[in-house]
Amino acid sequence: MLEKCCLLLAANESFQDAENDLKILTGIEVGHSTHHRQVKKVDLSPPNVRQKLTEVCLDGGKVRLRSEKKGQPAYWKEYKTGRLQGVYYGAFFQDNLSVTNWINSQNIGKTLYCLGDGHDGIWNLLAEIADSNIRQEILDWYHLKENLYKIQAAKKFLTDIEAELWYGQAEQAISKLKNTKYVGVTQFTNYLRKHRHRLVDFLQKSGKGEGERGKGFVFSLSPLT
Repeated sequence: MLEKCCLLLAANESFQDAENDLKILTGIEVGHSTHHRQVKKVDLSPPNVRQKLTEVCLDGGKVRLRSEKKGQPAYWKEYKTGRLQGVYYGAFFQDNLSVTNWINSQNIGKTLYCLGDGHDGIWNLLAEIADSNIRQEILDWYHLKENLYKIQAAKKFLTDIEAELWYGQAEQAISKLKNTKYVGVTQFTNYLRKHRHRLVDFLQKSGKGEGERGKGFVFSLSPLT
């Protein structure tokens, strides 16, 4: 349990802060250098899927790093995370090639569902995975909904648009949006047109009911962020 606590703290903060917080939380002193050694001993190689690979989710983010030079400000660097079949996770720091190599090394099925947000960098990576004829790209439902609700419109109007998108009726949604002058509607309409081929019938794909929008395993990036 002590080892798990050390690894948990070290994953969320600096080794020095992990040392200080562990002492406050448990009363046990473990030096920051010991925290560092514990992390170095952990096998962080990405796992392999035990069955046919049919689902891939990719996401990215930034991590804040301290400068090696004392007194210099911290800086941010990008990383990528992947989830295969909903249960196998891998994380890569500034190493996009390893992301695609890891996924392409799996036993890929006849159809590969690829989930991503609206960022071009994610779709560029997914384009390097498997053959284009077996990839089915799907825009993440939560990012789609997040962008929809940036429009400054009445809640009922936004709810109606959300329902049409959930049923895969993107053209109907675009037509309705074109006839309005709400703030933000132009940006969202352009967003829909850009990702039109990634807008599927979410209801059919998820097998969920009207009251369970977005709960399908195929549409969530939330465990990655």
